[in-house]
Amino acid sequence: MAGRYDSDPFQEEDVNPFADSGVRGKAAGPNYGGGSLGSADLKKKERELQTREAELNKREKELKRKEEAAAQAGVVIDEKNWPPFFPIIHHDIANEIPIHLQRLQYLAFASLLGLTACLFWNIIAVTTAWIKGEGVKIWLLAIIYFISGVPGAYVLWYRPLYRAMRTESALNFGWFFLFYLLHIAFVIYSAVAPPIFFKGKSLTGILPAVDLISSKALVGIFYFVGFGLFCLESLLSVWVIQQVYMYFRGSGKAAEMKREAARGAMRAAI
Repeated sequence: MAGRYDSDPFQEEDVNPFADSGVRGKAAGPNYGGGSLGSADLKKKERELQTREAELNKREKELKRKEEAAAQAGVVIDEKNWPPFFPIIHHDIANEIPIHLQRLQYLAFASLLGLTACLFWNIIAVTTAWIKGEGVKIWLLAIIYFISGVPGAYVLWYRPLYRAMRTESALNFGWFFLFYLLHIAFVIYSAVAPPIFFKGKSLTGILPAVDLISSKALVGIFYFVGFGLFCLESLLSVWVIQQVYMYFRGSGKAAEMKREAARGAMRAAI
């Protein structure tokens, strides 16, 4: 019985720390190569990271090269930043337009927003008229006016004016004057809305408003509101083109534009 308890289970085993490492390795148990596998995985991940970094550097250099080429060619890449919640256009008057021209540019921008408000209210009023029995054709025309008029105004006259103010380009001023005169003609026509070019009551002018106020009072009121909006837009537009033209004449751009036109005519003749 005493032989079973000869060895003390709580006695520590004597291990010589200076013994041969091979002996201690055998005592510790077999090594299955986990360290070598871990280092291989690390090297593989390192190679993948280096490859990705090289690709990113290559793309960055390519993008930089394209930007430099565009800058040398005179092409300006504008980042879309307006409206802030859903950027669709580039618009930064405070940082890109000279200080003495910012007020005028803001007024032109107000004219663009005013046209947007007029055409949007036109849809509301014409929709009311359609519900009251005026037919679906006028509603479709009102939709067409909005989806073509607002982007068209931005592309045809607001953006040329913005670029003209930023770069002092006489050619852009010329584009602005040409299409802004058409814009003024349209809003004045819309304020009256005679049944000449546009059929029915697709525009909220004074003539349709007077015609509707007696039979459909609510629709007539909506049309009178639209008439007021088009009148305000007409007055603002006339004032904007007057101010832009005064600056254009005073800055000498008119004479420069005449010289460019004369040179173009001479080149065409030669």
